[in-house]
Amino acid sequence: MTGILEYSFMQNAFMAAVLVSVACGLVGTYVVIKRIVFISGGISHAAFGGIGLGYFLGINPIMAAIPFSILSSLIMGLTSKKVKISEDTAIGILWSLGMAIGIIFINLTPGYVPDLMSYLFGSILTVPINDIIIMFILDLIIIITVSLFYREFQGISFDEEFSQVIGMPTTYIYLLLLSMVALSVVVMIKVVGVILVIALLTIPAAIAKQYIYKIGHMMILAVILGIILTIGGLFVSYIFNLASGATIVLVLSLGFIFSSVIQKVRGSL
Repeated sequence: MTGILEYSFMQNAFMAAVLVSVACGLVGTYVVIKRIVFISGGISHAAFGGIGLGYFLGINPIMAAIPFSILSSLIMGLTSKKVKISEDTAIGILWSLGMAIGIIFINLTPGYVPDLMSYLFGSILTVPINDIIIMFILDLIIIITVSLFYREFQGISFDEEFSQVIGMPTTYIYLLLLSMVALSVVVMIKVVGVILVIALLTIPAAIAKQYIYKIGHMMILAVILGIILTIGGLFVSYIFNLASGATIVLVLSLGFIFSSVIQKVRGSL
């Protein structure tokens, strides 16, 4: 088992697993507590527009996805707050629009797009060192932002109305939180792809929520669970020659099911 870590691509995959686990543990905790899983899914699918734009402009698709994802998150957040249409309708429209824009840009790009599937469904075994560096920088931004706005994020996650009453700029804090979700999505794209990002963003935090209620401790446990389950899925995909992104999500889902069964058994004793 340890022998496969001698390969450079497995070392990159291991580092990517740790980096995505940090992002999903910190930001995913807020996503689960505030119940914004659907809007997070909208951001992840809208990010595909940035990937298509990156191919069209001939730049790293991950770099192009960063501003595109943040812009999409801000539009979704403002639309859900300001425009008089239901939130799920607005998210559904932008969700589809982002995917459509990405497909159009890819169609307009001359030649063949070789690794498109890795952005749709993930390919942790092919993450290059350049993307590892980008993921590391994004993780640093997420850690710093969550540390600086820990109380504000906690306030709008548990009771947004009360936070507004005491004078907190809840709209701006909410948009900042969605921007962190956007950065987390970009970190995770190469690991599980835009289609499966929601699972990695929510499952570790959902498992942690079953055992811990203090948000700081929940984040730490979510990060640890993310590392264990993601690396576990990585090894399973390598050993059985399975699609890495789908296998990681499968292991995460099995972990959640196992944890739920344990909780139910404990509750019946």
